[in-house]
Parts: sequence; C-alpha cells; structure tokens
Amino acid sequence: MDSRSVQVVEDGRPKHECGVCGIFGHEDAAKLTYFGLYALQHRGQESAGIVASNDGAVAIHKAMGLVPEIFSEDILQGLPGAMAMGHVRYSTTGASNVTNSQPLMVNHRGCTLAVAHNGNLVNSLELRHDLEEKGSIFQTSMDSEVVLHLMARTTHLGLERALTESFSCLRGAYSILLMTEDTLVAVRDPGGFRPLCLGKLNNGGLIVASETCALDLVEAEYLRDVEPGEVLIITKDGMRSIFPWPKQKTTFCIFEQVYFARPDSDIFGINVYEARKRMGEIMARESEIEGDFVMPFPDSGNYAAIGFSKESGIPLEMGMIRNHYVGRTFIEPTQSMRDFNVRVKLNPVRSLLKGKRVIIVEDSVIRGTTGRSRVKALREAGAKEVHMMVSCPPTRHACYYGIDFPSSDQLIATNHSVEEIAEHLGLDSIYYLSLEGLVEATGLKADDFCLACFNGIYPVEPDRNFTKNALER
Repeated sequence: MDSRSVQVVEDGRPKHECGVCGIFGHEDAAKLTYFGLYALQHRGQESAGIVASNDGAVAIHKAMGLVPEIFSEDILQGLPGAMAMGHVRYSTTGASNVTNSQPLMVNHRGCTLAVAHNGNLVNSLELRHDLEEKGSIFQTSMDSEVVLHLMARTTHLGLERALTESFSCLRGAYSILLMTEDTLVAVRDPGGFRPLCLGKLNNGGLIVASETCALDLVEAEYLRDVEPGEVLIITKDGMRSIFPWPKQKTTFCIFEQVYFARPDSDIFGINVYEARKRMGEIMARESEIEGDFVMPFPDSGNYAAIGFSKESGIPLEMGMIRNHYVGRTFIEPTQSMRDFNVRVKLNPVRSLLKGKRVIIVEDSVIRGTTGRSRVKALREAGAKEVHMMVSCPPTRHACYYGIDFPSSDQLIATNHSVEEIAEHLGLDSIYYLSLEGLVEATGLKADDFCLACFNGIYPVEPDRNFTKNALER
C-alpha cells in the first residue's frame, strides 16, 4: 500500500487495499498465480504484477490495468519456475503509476528480495524518515518499500533473524508475502487485521493467498489460515513457522465481512455469504418497516437482502438490473447525460417499481454520493416510497489500516444524523444494523474485531505524522 492512499473514489464506494497470492512447488507457478490474482481482482483493479523464480533466476512483470489485460500466455511463459507470487492493487491519490505497482523487487548483496503487501503500516512515515537519515534511498511512495529497506539492513543476520528484526519495527495492518530466489515467506501482523490463508495444490505444492476463493479457482485444498503474528517460511525442505511476538487479541477487520471479501470466501473462519445473510436476517428483526418488496443494488447488498427477505417475509425482487458487460470507457458522456456513471451500470425495472413501496438493502453508506443518485433513479422510475436498510452501523471514523477513508470529513455519518442522511439521500427512511447485530452475524465476539470505523476505538494507535499526512491529502 501507499502510506498516502486516502482517496474515496468518485462513486462513493469504499475501496480495499490489495490482494496477494503466492505459489511454491508447482512447475506452472506463474500461471497459477495469475489465476489466483484473477480470483482476487475485486481487491484491487489498478495494477498487478507477478515475480517468479526459476532455479534462482528471478523475473518480474507488472503493469497498470486488470489482471487479464496485463498478462498474456507469452508473458506468463516468460515467467518460468516452480515459485511465484503476485499482487493486485487499487487506485490511490497521487500514486497511480507503475512505479508504485507491486511486487516490489530489489537486488542486495547478490540476493534478490521481492515483497507484496496487503494492509497499511501506521508508522511508515516515521520509519521512512529514520531510514533516509541512515542513507536509504526510496524509489516509490509505498509503505511496502520500508519492508525492503529494513530487510536489506539485516540480511547479514540470516533470513529468520532478518524477518524477526525487520517486522518487529512495524505497526499496523499487514499480510505480506516475501520471496527470495528459493524461499517464499508469509507474514501476518499480530492482530491479524487482513486475511491470509494457506492451501495445498493437487501436486503437493503450496499456495498462500488473501482469500480462499483464490484456492478454489486453482483447485487447492484449504489447510488453514496463516495465524496472526505468524511468520511462515516455505522452502524445498518444507514449511516452518515462527511466532516472534507475544500473542495478543485479534483485530480482524469486520469490513471484510461487510463489504470487501468475495461472498464465496471464508474469512477469519467465517463464510462471508452466510454472514451477510445473517446480517439481513438480524436487521429484519431489529427494524420495523413495511414495503411491497425488498431489493438490493447489485451486487453490494445481494446477500443481506436475501436474509432480510427471508426473515421479514417481504418478497425479494431485482428492481435494478446490472450491466455485467461494462468495461472501462475513455469517452466522456455529454453534459445532457445526467448521472451517466450510475445508469451505465444499473438500470431500473420501471414496470416493477411504479407505485411501489421499495425497501433497498445496502451493505454500507460511506459518502452518500452513489446512494443519492440511485435513489433518484428509483423515484424517477415511479417508486412511491423508498426506504433503505444498511447492513452495518454508520461509518463515522477514519480507518488507518488500509481502507480508503482515513479522513472522517469524507464520511456522511460523521457530521449528520440518521434523519439528515435520509433526507440527503432522498429516502423516506433509513435504518442501520446495530453494532451488536453486526457482530452477532459473524458468530464471533466484538473483542475479536477491529471496529474502529464504527466506534472510533483504534487497536493500534497510528503515528501522529501518519494521521496528519492522511488528513492533508
């Protein structure tokens, strides 16, 4: 991640940080990594890269764009070897260029080291300053590069000691893959903010990835999660784990369950699809709302809407149809084409909506820009009433651990009451799932999660300069 990545994109939806995938012990490692990244594309759509090692000869390819746009059969053939790792990344402010794409790779003292990072280091600016004072020269604005510099300064101690010394300096959220010519390493922060799982390939090789959906695509068997605070080292001699830090309470990011993870993944031991259904069910029990039908805005609220409909007995309909063939367009719509960015992706079913009391189920409301345009489209299609059910509490606080809303003034719920939000969005009413209900839907306890974006309690205090930098950008 870029330590300065603070943008909430124009459509008002939150964006995740990154996804990582590593393969060890398979002759088509780069190709399997490609498919792993393909499954993780939802975690980052700006750039992607793969680095591969073939008997110590390391090659890398990365570029801006989506995974299938970047990698062809010929390019993957140029990344031979039985070990590879890759990364997908999302857009950030002031850092949307190939220099900041990952994996990052350096050669130091005759050795190659590459890193792929999912998360955010909250003391990266302080570490960067200290390293620059000691002579380090940075090539990117990525906090991930800090890891490379720390490792380079300690490689003479041996890999295991270098890992322990380097990662002991880091604070924040990180699920990181590192690769040398012959070793793949997976490291997860002591709180376990970001997901990371381990699987076994059908030839006996191994895969490490951000989500289990990547394992499914390459037909790998899920073995377990990489544990919070674990350093997993994979070589030709097998796997070994070290736990350099004292065990602490987990700080799983609950927004993975609400929004980010694919519904077919198991995250933190929880099936995302089932958790989102339960969010809808609990929301139906908590609220008192009547309507003619329930509908999601595809695809964000689909699964909570299923649960809400089941529990409430209100029929589920698809009042908005998504255009699944929307790609990137470089042609600007004319000024008369109002709300083009909304309508090109979603279009209302007018005959279904006309004269109806509509209950929308959404997973979250961040800035409110997307919701306002979508509600307007429903009104124009003839909906008599429009109510919204949101399957998480109001998002009122900044996130410093990898979600792109580190400035509270970007969040509509920070300075507006629930009634004011409803008015702003053009709704008859809005209801948010309680924090207790959200946690109940996961099947875990509140103490297992980072809930900072909802309650403002930060499990890892960010460096003051980090927060100041975030708020200024």
